[in-house]
Amino acid sequence: MRIVIAEDAVLLRAGLTRLLDEAGETVVAAVGDAPSLIEAVGRHQPDVAIVDVRMPPCLIDDGLRAAIEIRRRWPAVGLLVLSQYVEETYASELLAAGTERTGYLLKDRVAEVGEFVDAVRRVAAGGTALDPEVVAQILARSRQRDPLEGLSGREREVLALMAEGRSNQAIAKNLVVSEGAVEKHVTSIMTKLDLLPDEADHRRVLAVLRWLQR
Repeated sequence: MRIVIAEDAVLLRAGLTRLLDEAGETVVAAVGDAPSLIEAVGRHQPDVAIVDVRMPPCLIDDGLRAAIEIRRRWPAVGLLVLSQYVEETYASELLAAGTERTGYLLKDRVAEVGEFVDAVRRVAAGGTALDPEVVAQILARSRQRDPLEGLSGREREVLALMAEGRSNQAIAKNLVVSEGAVEKHVTSIMTKLDLLPDEADHRRVLAVLRWLQR
């Protein structure tokens, strides 16, 4: 199994590399920032990439964004994301496209060497490795009040057409309203679904996913 590790903490990166080497696996690259991760995956085409959520350059969600980019460009590469805490939004976004070749573990699990190595191998083989705490929190969140209940009738019509892949222009034509009116409805939908502006690249997709999961 060929592995790329992306972790900005030097000691943890070295520890992961040694742990996997001792388990008989091959670490082809170990990097400390998101751009280097994408470059390494493109160069080595590994079986799996182990990715920290918060990495340089911004130390916010750069690792996750890189993982999503990797999934788009190299879908055969398994992704095992590591996080210090359960970040529901990040976990949900990573899993939105499916759970094959995908894992999300808390860093505490790394200390359980056997379980961690098994998780890496499972993801590389096309399976799923989700931390029990991650699953519990996602399920708890899903049991909360349905955010779609707050949408108006017109907003539901707009979201339903978005789910069909319609552009704002096509939605406006279908509903016989102006494109500006559609844009206002879309903005309202994003607000009511609590999809923040800094998720602009993915907000439309996330909104549609929530509609389809109703």
